[in-house]
Amino acid sequence: MKTLIAASLVAGSVLAAPMFAQAQTSPDIYGSLNYGQTRTKGADTGAIQGRFGAKITPYFGVEGEVAGGVDSDRVYTPGGPARVKMEHQVAGYAVGYLPVNPNLDLTARVGYGATKFSTNNPAATQFDGSRDSWNYGVGAKYKLDGKNGIRADWTKSEYTKSDLSSNTVSVGYVRHF
Repeated sequence: MKTLIAASLVAGSVLAAPMFAQAQTSPDIYGSLNYGQTRTKGADTGAIQGRFGAKITPYFGVEGEVAGGVDSDRVYTPGGPARVKMEHQVAGYAVGYLPVNPNLDLTARVGYGATKFSTNNPAATQFDGSRDSWNYGVGAKYKLDGKNGIRADWTKSEYTKSDLSSNTVSVGYVRHF
């Protein structure tokens, strides 16, 4: 799984080689701490997300994400009520940037990840275990000054080998290094 995420990031970097002609003087390295609210088949779960990335050119970058669940929800399944929680998530993304002004970028990202769900009801199998997913989304980053900023984004996760999908809305603090 981790190998597939790494391979996706490397492939995205190689495919973006023509854009390196427009490269910035040095990559913009950043980290962010976010809160994300995820809706998956009626279950609303929350997570704290950490992201680390590099804006390699004005229009392309890569980003890694890890998240830990902090909030669970009760859903009703054919097997009865179930408490659902996202335990953790990891993903890698290729990120496209549309600079609006020196402080504001609109973003689009696509990547691959894995999410582990847990439930207290063994009959609620759609929520139990790890799920791999193709992820895509849009967002915006705003630099408050040279080092600090905020971000907001929406990400759709389409889980493989499952009929599950989820929508995540997140907001957070960004630190540029």
